[in-house]
Amino acid sequence: MAPVAKLTIWTITLMLLAVAAATEVLAQEKLVFDVSAENTKYTQQYTIDVGDVSGHQVRILEIHRVYPSEAPMINGIKIIESWTRGTSDYTNYNGEARTYSVYVLENGDKFFTRGTLIAVQAPEESNLTATTVGPITGGTGKLSKINGMARSSTTANPKTGLNETHVEIEYWLPY
Repeated sequence: MAPVAKLTIWTITLMLLAVAAATEVLAQEKLVFDVSAENTKYTQQYTIDVGDVSGHQVRILEIHRVYPSEAPMINGIKIIESWTRGTSDYTNYNGEARTYSVYVLENGDKFFTRGTLIAVQAPEESNLTATTVGPITGGTGKLSKINGMARSSTTANPKTGLNETHVEIEYWLPY
């Protein structure tokens, strides 16, 4: 083999090894859990009637959730609480919302999600069903390089304070 060809192969091999060494290996995990209504509380909620059609409202909200028993774990550490803050634009509880959540682990680390929500209320029911999907936007401490997606399905009634949710989080962390 010609010296130039050997040098080229050697250079390419070294470059591939350098890229492989620099690339962090990621572990994909899936976390699934439910949060009951008794562990969920609207801490703040402000609603303004828009005035264009009956039932059209904009709202800001804050929801606090605690995980007292059988807490979900991420990276081997229990989630102890979460806070969700958001805005909604509903007509008779049908419409869109944007949410921002902070999950707090027992060691103080946190990770953050952002979600887009579509809410639908059946005309004969007082509760709405909301589906939220969005990315994990960052984290702190051991979760500083977390990446992934969060999905939730929620049954809620902002008037009565009912809020229970099913959460699925797919996440990746470097080894």
